[in-house]
Amino acid sequence: MNPVTRRVHVRVPATSANLGSGFDTVGLALDYHDELIFTLSDDPADTDAHVIIEGEGARTLPRDETHLVVSTFRRACRTFGLGRFGFTLEAHNRIPQARGMGSSAEAIVAGIAAATAFAQDGGLNRSAIFDLAATIEGHPDNVAPAVFGGLTVSWDFSTAEGVGSVPIPGGEPLHGGFHTVNYPVDPAIAAAVFVPDYELSTEKARQALPATLPYRDAVYNVSRVGLLPAAMNPGALAAATTSSDGSDADGGIAASVTPSALAATANTLLYTATQDKLHQPYRAALMEPSWNLIERFRSHGYAAAVSGAGPCVLVLHYGDAREAIDAIAAEDLASGHWRVLHLPIDTTGVTVERG
Repeated sequence: MNPVTRRVHVRVPATSANLGSGFDTVGLALDYHDELIFTLSDDPADTDAHVIIEGEGARTLPRDETHLVVSTFRRACRTFGLGRFGFTLEAHNRIPQARGMGSSAEAIVAGIAAATAFAQDGGLNRSAIFDLAATIEGHPDNVAPAVFGGLTVSWDFSTAEGVGSVPIPGGEPLHGGFHTVNYPVDPAIAAAVFVPDYELSTEKARQALPATLPYRDAVYNVSRVGLLPAAMNPGALAAATTSSDGSDADGGIAASVTPSALAATANTLLYTATQDKLHQPYRAALMEPSWNLIERFRSHGYAAAVSGAGPCVLVLHYGDAREAIDAIAAEDLASGHWRVLHLPIDTTGVTVERG
């Protein structure tokens, strides 16, 4: 099968996975993007990849077939029935490498989305992109928000040996493998991401985790992670817990509250939902400056957590808190070892343009 276009422009958001209590399951897309342009070679004899990198990773990333975008793109092309062809990849990278902002997931999603765009006209088949990306990545919590945007909760559904799916009454069979649900995010919720000048590999961070956990710690996290969808969309929660006459229906959050009261409720939920006993405490020693910053923010009531496997620090907040957040981290920012990105939440996910 031949490509349907000669040029594809891909835009993929940064992501923050684990999200406090949501270890290996919850991810969030951030409005901070890498942009990649794939252009087919005019020479039929040229079947190589030619890689140009600007920005993050320009001095360290490979410029050959071992580049993660290129190797993923080749694999996806084979999956979608495309033959081998030469192309130039122009990577304009903004997402920091090895910092916990989903740079590897971005690369994987970008390669698959580009292959999809070369293979067929029309809109992106996001489900197909997610399936292949999660398979390549090995876990879905970073790739899901990169594909779909917003807040995602993902899981790996295991079936019995020899059984590929489970019938669901009134619906499609539930197949084995990775799945995700995309939740809405209130536009008033934003993120501050503190990026340090040191790296931490995901593999090293994962090695710090214990083989077993106390039962009470598992229950602790279950009670917190269940709050995350409500914490990220508190306005909908307020409306759902209010009676038709505008009064509080059952002791929950009233929709008639003032904007300042809604902000306080939202930030309380965000703070609680990002409490964790499953992964962050065990990794703290690997990123002491990050952990110290997290504890300082949390002592001021802010929903701070490790972004991904670290060492970036994510602070979620409802409403404008930029000045207050920067003031808390003023000493760290002045040291020259940290920079901060104040970002909205990306609700679109990966996008492509052909031609």
